[in-house]
Amino acid sequence: MAAHKSIAPERAGGRWLPFGPRARVWAAALLVVLAGGLVYSNSLSGPFIFDDVKAIVENPTIRHLWPIGRVLSPPRESGVTASGRPLLNLSLAVSYALSRTAVWGYHVLNLAIHLAAALLLFGVVRRTLDEPEPRGRFGAEAPAFVVAVLFVLHPLQTASVTYVVQRAESLMSALLLLTLYCFIRAMSSRRRDLWLGAAVIACLLGMATKESMAAAPLLVLLYDRTFHAGTFRAALRARWRFYVALFATWGLLAYLVLSNAGRGGTVGFGAGVSPWSYALTQIFAVTHYLRLALWPAPLVFDYGTGLVQPSLALAARALVLLLLVATTVLAVRRWPRAGFLGACFFAVLAPSSSVVPVVTEPMAEHRMYLPLAALIVLATTSAWRRFGLSGLALLLAVVPFYASATYERNDLYRHPIALWQETMDERPDNWRADENLADALVAGGQYGRAVALYEKALRRDPAAVTVHSRLGFALYSLGRVDEASAEFHKELEFAPRNAVALYNLGNIALQRGGVDEAIAYYQRALSIKPEYGDALANLGSAYYAKDRIQEAVQSYRQALALDPDAAFFHTNLGNALTRLDRFDEAIQEYQTALALDPSSAEAAQSLSGARAHKRAH
Repeated sequence: MAAHKSIAPERAGGRWLPFGPRARVWAAALLVVLAGGLVYSNSLSGPFIFDDVKAIVENPTIRHLWPIGRVLSPPRESGVTASGRPLLNLSLAVSYALSRTAVWGYHVLNLAIHLAAALLLFGVVRRTLDEPEPRGRFGAEAPAFVVAVLFVLHPLQTASVTYVVQRAESLMSALLLLTLYCFIRAMSSRRRDLWLGAAVIACLLGMATKESMAAAPLLVLLYDRTFHAGTFRAALRARWRFYVALFATWGLLAYLVLSNAGRGGTVGFGAGVSPWSYALTQIFAVTHYLRLALWPAPLVFDYGTGLVQPSLALAARALVLLLLVATTVLAVRRWPRAGFLGACFFAVLAPSSSVVPVVTEPMAEHRMYLPLAALIVLATTSAWRRFGLSGLALLLAVVPFYASATYERNDLYRHPIALWQETMDERPDNWRADENLADALVAGGQYGRAVALYEKALRRDPAAVTVHSRLGFALYSLGRVDEASAEFHKELEFAPRNAVALYNLGNIALQRGGVDEAIAYYQRALSIKPEYGDALANLGSAYYAKDRIQEAVQSYRQALALDPDAAFFHTNLGNALTRLDRFDEAIQEYQTALALDPSSAEAAQSLSGARAHKRAH
């Protein structure tokens, strides 16, 4: 008869653990999700800011999930974060499908991506530390949990999570971690080919998300050499088919980069910034990022476009950075596990923080999203091996500080005026902060202060094209119509094909009763920017004023095709349909308008009128 085997609690490192490895994994994952959900709970109502406007509000390619080819063809204009990044654009379209232009759908998906990245990091660290050789005195779940919690709560991550459009960074990072995780699973799974295939697919998706994913194939190969094969040659010999497929994903990235002409001329050697000047700036940037990783204050939303000039202080930073790079190279050979983490840090930063200029954004905190993970893993595993659980407890002592700082940072994102004021205070030479603070003031109805900031910007650069238009809008809102018109005309002197200036001049003409002049302006604006919803809607109103009702209906329908959630578009279309005695269609439009905006008195009154006319007919 077989001997009876009693069930006893698992023992680890001389300590009794009350439950097994699987339960510990689930408990750790739940705690990570709860921690992340709590500190980002106040981020869900943060408005769209800065690049969000072009990538979301003004992006017609995210309005529908089908046809998929349109969704995977984001705008190519300069300054659109989704340009050349089809998967990012698709993710924005998913958010649009969830909540249209209501911000919660975008923030919820951003938070989900962040939590997924943290859980993938937990899985990568746990399975790596669970390998026979690197296993420590305690279960691998403990250090992996500490890594994931610090990663999910670190205030630096707000730049990639709370700032909606920078999900480009968090989504790419999650896919890079997924690529690595799938490879790690393949090494211990009977379904090795399935996991390796999943790694290739994840890598391909990452290439369609952001250019920094270029590091992924190299990091997987380095991981293989470090933790499995022992040498690059052995790794390539054992899994050459996999690496051929993995490195082939660079082809998609090359196609996206080349077909988007350096992201609208803002990236690359022909963008007007020398590689040397940019490299000097990156010396400051990378060492600055390292300091923020240790002490995340003060954080800056936008560092502007300024470049760093040579100085003794910069030379000292260069020496520190050179020593770190040299140490990483040496560690890859002599202490490969630590070297792998150093290589992760520099490899992910390299596409944007080396010598290839990113003209519009030489420095940005969101670039530290995944490199920060490498630093956290290095600190955590070092503390774990040296001091055991006491070392992990010491690291967890910073959790309340991180949680509080992240929560406060999220609250700041909810108030654009305060966010841009802080940015201007921290970077007084950042002209973009002045202009965006003015934009925030306009959105808040503080037109007088906004005018002063726009005028300050124009004194610095009279040819700042878009500033003339924004100043004109502020002046128009203050009732200074003649001055506003002059600013719009100045903008057209610098940029004759500026659709916004033409649209605004059309509005002024329409207000003054010059309907034919307004129609001409709107038509010129639409010839430049055919998918300009507001111009189409106002053209419809101009046609309506001229009693050209069929043309008005057509314009309103075109505007609604671009923005079906604009309640007043539906109301105006209903008015035009009522004029044509198409009462059933008009009633439907008014009802849609009221569903979108229940407070619309015009839609409610027009609905009653349309029903009365229908009964009379």
